[in-house]
Amino acid sequence: MAHWGMVVNIAKCIGCYACFIACKDEYWGNAFPPYSAAQERHGKYWVNLVKRERGVFPYVRVAFMPLLCLQCDDAPCVKAAKGGAVYKRNDGVVIIDPEKAAGQKKIVDSCPWGVIGWNEEKSLAQKCTFCIHRVEEGKAPRCAQVCPDHCLTFGDFDDPNSDVSKLLKSAKCEAYHPEYDASAKPRVVYMDVHKITRNFIAGAVVLGDVNECAEGATVTLSSNGNTAETKANTYGNFEFDGLAHGKYSVSIGYKGYQPQKATVELKDASHYMGDIVLLKT
Repeated sequence: MAHWGMVVNIAKCIGCYACFIACKDEYWGNAFPPYSAAQERHGKYWVNLVKRERGVFPYVRVAFMPLLCLQCDDAPCVKAAKGGAVYKRNDGVVIIDPEKAAGQKKIVDSCPWGVIGWNEEKSLAQKCTFCIHRVEEGKAPRCAQVCPDHCLTFGDFDDPNSDVSKLLKSAKCEAYHPEYDASAKPRVVYMDVHKITRNFIAGAVVLGDVNECAEGATVTLSSNGNTAETKANTYGNFEFDGLAHGKYSVSIGYKGYQPQKATVELKDASHYMGDIVLLKT
């Protein structure tokens, strides 16, 4: 039996909302028993598009991330529901039974990621089902089907020849905020999740005597005994991404010029150091 999962490539997401619209089109006014009741027209969605802007002018980075039910192997919603109202299928898909779950609002509160909504009209908790009614017909979930940049890859995690399994092996895939529930074991994982959850340090290196970009300048980042190194690009820009909170030392060197060193403390935002001017030795 297949064990379904999804890899989301955040770097590819262009924020077009095609996944959001397709999901609404699939479920608004349409019930697919025994897996789901119809979705409300307004105010509820089973795919949300998270947007994050990092940095300051003139150095800004924007990322988008589709957020849907993570289909956890040890799902908190399954534990919170009464009478088997939420269950995990043998293929890994978590389903909220549209009849048994009626009136059980605590199912909504059980999800640390906030991907379960409350349908006031039906007094029912609802969420993404991986479009299991389509999957059973050999089709992909609507969100994955319509994504123009193919940032949503759905498939069988246990099939080594599936596209999703190849991504899991070839790329760094991570859970979204695993600290929300360390035991949940989501089956929707993300590439480049740091673009949403972490920060960067960036700057531009300039040769002061000629007022030109210091292409190739060596920039070293140090923190707690760990170091990383990069080279300034054609425009003198450098960037270290995926950084946690803490203090960092930034050292800059360029042949024939005096080295520069600065300390940067990252808290809740990325840091752009601006132009760093090097003087001749």
